[in-house]
Amino acid sequence: NLFIIGGLLSVVVIAAFFFSRGNILQAILSGLAAALALLPEEFPVVLTIFLALGAWRLSKNKVLTRKPSAIETLGSATVLCSDKTGTITHNKMEIAALAKAEKIWHAREFKNAADEIKPLLETLLHASQENPFDPMEKAILAANVSYQLHREKLVLLQEYPLSKSLFAMTRVFASVHSQRRLAFCKGAPEALFALCKLSEEEIQKHTTMVHQMAESGYRVLACAECVITDEELPAEQHQFPFNYQGLVAFEDPVRPEVPDAVKECREAGIRVIMITGDYPATAKSIAAQTGLEYHESVITGTELSEMSEQTLREKIKKTGVFARIIPEQKLRIIRALKANGDVVAMTGDGVNDAPALKAADIGIAMGMKGTDVAREASSLVLLDDNFASIADAIKSGRRIFDNLQKVMSYIIAIHIPIIGLVLIPAFIPALPLLFLPLHIVFMELIIDPVCSVAFESEQAEKDIMKRPPRNPEERFFGPRKIAFGILKGLLLTGMVMMVYFLSINEGHSDAEVRAIAFSSLIVGNLFLVSTSLSKTRNFISVFREKNNALMTIFLSALVLLFMIISIPALQRIFSLEFPGYAHFVPAFAGSFLMLIILEGIKWLAIRKNPARE
Repeated sequence: NLFIIGGLLSVVVIAAFFFSRGNILQAILSGLAAALALLPEEFPVVLTIFLALGAWRLSKNKVLTRKPSAIETLGSATVLCSDKTGTITHNKMEIAALAKAEKIWHAREFKNAADEIKPLLETLLHASQENPFDPMEKAILAANVSYQLHREKLVLLQEYPLSKSLFAMTRVFASVHSQRRLAFCKGAPEALFALCKLSEEEIQKHTTMVHQMAESGYRVLACAECVITDEELPAEQHQFPFNYQGLVAFEDPVRPEVPDAVKECREAGIRVIMITGDYPATAKSIAAQTGLEYHESVITGTELSEMSEQTLREKIKKTGVFARIIPEQKLRIIRALKANGDVVAMTGDGVNDAPALKAADIGIAMGMKGTDVAREASSLVLLDDNFASIADAIKSGRRIFDNLQKVMSYIIAIHIPIIGLVLIPAFIPALPLLFLPLHIVFMELIIDPVCSVAFESEQAEKDIMKRPPRNPEERFFGPRKIAFGILKGLLLTGMVMMVYFLSINEGHSDAEVRAIAFSSLIVGNLFLVSTSLSKTRNFISVFREKNNALMTIFLSALVLLFMIISIPALQRIFSLEFPGYAHFVPAFAGSFLMLIILEGIKWLAIRKNPARE
């Protein structure tokens, strides 16, 4: 649209100039100047550079951007669904407690109870991989090594893996020194209670112990073993004659920075939901430690599978924790949140998490423990698997979006005076010509770096994580923002025109008038940038906080301007004449007056919205 409008206006300018002044070469140059002035070619440059530099900045905060559009979407996120293990917690497991019969031993008591806990640790060791990758199995191996317990010389016959229907795994061995065959099992307590066919009374007794451990934030597993007498191995784990051995509790401490990150998200209007495969009481305890909203409200995987979509949509509004969730159920959670109108960011690491990561508005894969499939399905990759990095990414996303809106407003504003100062002399023959294409090209040499560097490197607003998420239905650059950009442009145009006419009245030559007006536009542009960089800080704060890119551009522009108006060779190239330093006072005075007006508008906007102070 701008291209069509610019082309038509350029033709009109050429015609008007030719018929009013009769110089076809000057008419074509004026038409070319009008085209340069009208077309905001900075838009595609700015969008590309901002997202590219935004992705680079996020990478320095341990977040890899696979889809640049996700940077903008981060500013709209209303819900963040996060894994517990490794994201909210360290994923560095240690055995915190062991339980057998009705006795619980905490880690500090292990040395004094070595004989009693030895059989339990040996069962857990044989139920784990020899070269473990899982943090819990690593903790089991470490405990056995510390107490100098070693595997009996056994030959692995078969392994029954964990499944969606049964949260337990069994390893079957044959003894090297005898004909015995042994099975060792570990898994979720409720699954082991069923495998061991415990009575209701025994289940109740052991469940109480599980709750007692889980309420301390521990992750609890149960273990069992048996001797196999049948010649053929059972087809399923349920067919083993398991004898219940006891419980093991793992401690995975919450990352110290997570509670502050959760609080920051809450203040930013983003609800954090924890999704985990852990026991409900464990999940609730961790959620309470991190300060999650609605941490008392827990939905388990079993309850979720029995809910209708409508019931889930209602319940999820006030649910902070999902426990005993299998990866496939995450997709239902994401769909329910999106059906409620939320913009959802979600973390995941496994192959089965890929559909949910794809369905989320912002899929965030784990870089350290995530699978290739999960990373391919995601928009962002968390290189350190740390929840706090997500909060930083949201803040960065909002900063990038803010700065994009500011720079768009500035681009519109700075093109208004260029257009006006090209068109007015073209239609009024009595006025001296102001801008030739060379002058506008020089302006672009200032405008483009300002847009690409100064605005992009500007720090976040003070209120950036205190305001609600952006409405995704709201236009990126709507009528109000366009109108404010035009208002700023008209103020700058009015200031330059005042200086322009004042210079004509003082009797200056055309080249001197052009030098004064051109200088006032350059200086006014620099003042406009100074007040446009922040919505919540005045221009003095902007300079005090040392935006190095702004300072470099500011000083470079003034030095170049001084060279152009004072060096004879450059004066001839730019068709300027030096009018004397005193005649540049109106340029600085007018620019400062415009700055005060715009700062006043900013101050009134902050007063109207005290949250921005």
